[in-house]
Amino acid sequence: MLNEVDKTFYEDNGYLLVKGVFDQNEVEQMREGVDGIVERALQAKQHSNHAWQGDFATPEQLKKLVLRGFHDVQYHDAAFLRAMIHPRMVEVLTGLIGPNVQIHHSKMLVKPPENGAAFPMHQDYPYFPYKHHTMLAASVHLDDADEENGCLRVIPGSHKQGPLPHIGTYYLHQKEYPIAMGTPCPAQAGDVLFFNYLTIHGSDCNRSERTRRNVLYQYKAVTDEAVSDGHVNWGAGLMVAGQQPDFTKAQPRFKLEPQEG
Repeated sequence: MLNEVDKTFYEDNGYLLVKGVFDQNEVEQMREGVDGIVERALQAKQHSNHAWQGDFATPEQLKKLVLRGFHDVQYHDAAFLRAMIHPRMVEVLTGLIGPNVQIHHSKMLVKPPENGAAFPMHQDYPYFPYKHHTMLAASVHLDDADEENGCLRVIPGSHKQGPLPHIGTYYLHQKEYPIAMGTPCPAQAGDVLFFNYLTIHGSDCNRSERTRRNVLYQYKAVTDEAVSDGHVNWGAGLMVAGQQPDFTKAQPRFKLEPQEG
């Protein structure tokens, strides 16, 4: 699935769209999984809105925007664990990262029709910085995505600039890096967009009558080391490909604190 031309394109541009990683049946299982998570979150009253609050829209417009997002979806539905370690995913990951690959975390993002919120341009690095920058995102498309329903946009080659200063809640200055600056990456359901966590990316509002659902996995090389303790996830460290060469690092070290009350 991955050839030298693909690898060179990724190294030069910081992203790569791979077509048809998942078939129609696998996509439908994940769609049902996303819908189930949203429904259960509503029942549990755990449905928070992840729409960014900033200066790219008026306060009246911001009130109408919605972005549903939940982390570590493999704990909610087995379809996402199967996708995380899918042979076609692993083939691409080992080609881009190397033979020993770990999952860092997963999340799902849902942009509903007509009022699905934009996601301003940013790098993922500030959220979970690592020493060797092997971290990449694999954005699994569960719906066809185009400019009308807010497909992902990237700035090719921006990963070569290294970490950039972000403002507020980890977004780039929107006047310097407007969403329109990004190259649109239209994709079909089942396609996966891989991009380095230093690649500047974002997405515009969903102005269509179609939902845009994505599941995003963050992977890294097993030898890459965290710069800080931020953004800890229970699933971090699961081997997706290859081996963990250091026996003492096979499990993340979490400290459990009893809840009061």
